[in-house]
Amino acid sequence: MNNVLPASQRLRHRSDFRAAIRGATSGTKLVVVHVVIRSTDPATADLINGPRVGVVCSKSVGNSVVRHTVARHLRHVAKEVVDDLPRSVDVVIRARPAAADASHRALAEAVTYCTNKAYGKARRREAKKAES
Repeated sequence: MNNVLPASQRLRHRSDFRAAIRGATSGTKLVVVHVVIRSTDPATADLINGPRVGVVCSKSVGNSVVRHTVARHLRHVAKEVVDDLPRSVDVVIRARPAAADASHRALAEAVTYCTNKAYGKARRREAKKAES
């Protein structure tokens, strides 16, 4: 089993990160997850390769070794979470300092919980936009 997200499912550009961070947000003491729905237009749905994920792990989490370890755990968890998301979703997972001492299982639970909650908020926002 390959634990690496394919290039088509990774956020790479600053503008994509910024757009996602402006989307719906949910957080715990370990992580903050930002979710944005890129497009709800069925005509463009075939052009979208799948949900995309980005991981942010700042210096407040720890030194380089700690940050890279946390980021690896979060990318691994993200690979499992994105399979349940629609193709038109962008997700940014931001590690908080407490993530440095958290187990893989705790990170997985936090990311799953926050992603589901933020995605629900994003869907409600889209529904409100469609009404007006």
